[in-house]
Amino acid sequence: MSTPRHFLDLDDFDSATLRHILDLGSAFKAGRAPGDAPLAGKTLAIILEKPSTRTRVSFEVGIQQLGGRSVVLPESETHLGRGETIADTARVLSRYVDVIMIRTDAPAKLSELASHATVPVINGLTDDSHPCQLMADVMTFEEHLGPIAGRRVAWVGDGNNVAASWIHAAVRFNFTLRLACPEPLSPAPALIEWAGREGGDVGLVEDAADAVAGADCVVTDTWLSMGQKDAKRRQELLTPYRVDEAMMAGAKPDAIFMHCLPAHRGEEVTDAVMDGPRSVVWDEAENRLHAQKGILAWCLS
Repeated sequence: MSTPRHFLDLDDFDSATLRHILDLGSAFKAGRAPGDAPLAGKTLAIILEKPSTRTRVSFEVGIQQLGGRSVVLPESETHLGRGETIADTARVLSRYVDVIMIRTDAPAKLSELASHATVPVINGLTDDSHPCQLMADVMTFEEHLGPIAGRRVAWVGDGNNVAASWIHAAVRFNFTLRLACPEPLSPAPALIEWAGREGGDVGLVEDAADAVAGADCVVTDTWLSMGQKDAKRRQELLTPYRVDEAMMAGAKPDAIFMHCLPAHRGEEVTDAVMDGPRSVVWDEAENRLHAQKGILAWCLS
């Protein structure tokens, strides 16, 4: 039996493979991909251990547009929420479906699922990373500004799971990344060290203005993710990192603004930026569908 093609994290892949997957997604979006239903007869299992709007809908619609079908498995409605192990779930689902997407908390659950599944497993989000989001983000950047290689991206705010995937992407897609985060909420030092060993141009700063200066793209995310309890302390630390029009003025004149959504307007970003001419958040959300179609097709090719 051949080894399944998992899509777990961007750092697992070389640049050429990630570019191929993006090219597939772009071809599907443009109607240039061969075949009307390349995944006809294929079934995707969607395991949701965290609430979801974009991830769930984009994967459900994506597999349908490729000719396949999906089965959604909320944690509360499966035996995963009642004590069955991830390994046993992987073994069973592998007998029923062709590919599995999981949105979960602990990265160890993703790893265990992939270790025991005999079909491809896709990381729809963990507390450590969000690679599907970054494929959509790179696609969106390049649609608006051309090739991302050699460009400059500023991440402003919490050094969370999406920031971690931006670090992976900076190395694999060869762009400069500056992350402005309060010191207690900075990405893990091991991530920055990995980027350095891989030859990436990734750096940490505390002043948001330093990160944004000359940036082609400014990115942020919610300050309070699902399950976090230290809301007051986090807001105090992150208030200087709110993206407003004054902050965007420090970037290049044609710089774009990204946010993976959902946004807490008035906290990490103002309405004027979210709804302004530099915002590409709706294109970014749409491209989750197209990028993930590329991922599904690659996993099942």
